[in-house]
Amino acid sequence: MTVVLLFVAVLSAHAQFEKGKKFVGASLSGLGLSYSSSERFRMGLDAEAGYFVADSWLIKANVGYEHTRQADDVRVGLMARYYITQNGLSLGAGAEYNHFTPKNNDVMIPVELGYTFFLNQYITIEPAIYYKMSLHDFSNNSTVGARIGFGYYF
Repeated sequence: MTVVLLFVAVLSAHAQFEKGKKFVGASLSGLGLSYSSSERFRMGLDAEAGYFVADSWLIKANVGYEHTRQADDVRVGLMARYYITQNGLSLGAGAEYNHFTPKNNDVMIPVELGYTFFLNQYITIEPAIYYKMSLHDFSNNSTVGARIGFGYYF
């Protein structure tokens, strides 16, 4: 029975990764992981929306807020995500512009590895791990993190 349910979930997931489909989502990011040992707590919220430009290829924009002990940052970004449709695994890369308080700006290059669990035909839970490389201050601003998100595919 479990194998049949898994098979149906994989088939319905494939249908959601087709050209022309849309995506909206929200996620909780950071989850306490950081590349820099000087910054141990990092928590963020993200909102994102995207469009499948080809089968398995999602282009998405995101806006987010992240809090640390030393600074808060607001970010906007653009990312391409490729879905390996046989199993729900996804790979993504893009660019983000971050504005840190008090007065720093940075461009980040994020890469991520995620998985898409469909709860029904449209709603997903999407855990991911990511690395964001800072172009301004590699050693202090680059981060590694995990996030958990919810998505809606239509």
